Amino acid sequence: MALEHHDLAHEFPELKDRIHELKMNDAHFHKLFDQYDEVTTKIEALEKEESPVADETMEDLKKQRLALKDDLYAMLKG
Repeated sequence: MALEHHDLAHEFPELKDRIHELKMNDAHFHKLFDQYDEVTTKIEALEKEESPVADETMEDLKKQRLALKDDLYAMLKG
């Protein structure tokens, strides 16, 4: 099974420059970006290892990633 990469540059390629700008100039955005990256890395590692993980755990991580993504997108468009 091919794994899909979910970093923000892949999620929003048209906002790549804005992502970089906010990472450099907005501490809150940078903090949320780092949290999003951490959660994404955890999810991708669990998917890659194909080791047993509770469905609830994976679902919680994906919900957390989605909430962060929504917050980051709002900041990117604001």
